[in-house]
Amino acid sequence: MGQKGTATRVRILAATQELVETGGYFSAGLNQVIAVSGAPRGSLYFHFPDGKDQLVGESVRRAGQAMGAAFEGMAESSASVAESVEGVLRHLGDRLEESGWQKGCPVATVALEMAAASDPLQQACSEVYASWTAALRARLDGRQDADDLAVTILALIEGALLLAKAHRSREPLDRVAGRLAALLR
Repeated sequence: MGQKGTATRVRILAATQELVETGGYFSAGLNQVIAVSGAPRGSLYFHFPDGKDQLVGESVRRAGQAMGAAFEGMAESSASVAESVEGVLRHLGDRLEESGWQKGCPVATVALEMAAASDPLQQACSEVYASWTAALRARLDGRQDADDLAVTILALIEGALLLAKAHRSREPLDRVAGRLAALLR
């Protein structure tokens, strides 16, 4: 695939990610993706021959990798796990607030809407969550409870994002940050 083909594919994935993050799986219809990306219809089918679930699954993985890289950067620049998690929650709160309370977790909406109905999308969501859990576990290296604690941290972050979005308030994120700081010390 040449540069033009790669650029078109990236535009399609970025448009899908934006639509999914702001409105969910069902707001990312193929016509909407084409309109937002500016890509020709034929390019959509060329790059994603298995259809919408392939497209959304790849956009979920792409968003998960980007978010994971951002979290890794925060972890590397933090003195402790607690500080790192607080930074992640602050980042997610900023992102959520700046988007008008639309952009929470780039994976959760698809997981909630489609994991029970689509094996490929369930797999994509599972892979992203597993990679985030593994990154947390690695950061907690040396603790006997690292596996359980990594899942607990991720579940608390996801729950806080959901509550923050529902309440249109950062308060759940701030409260979880405080509790996790105490838990991780």
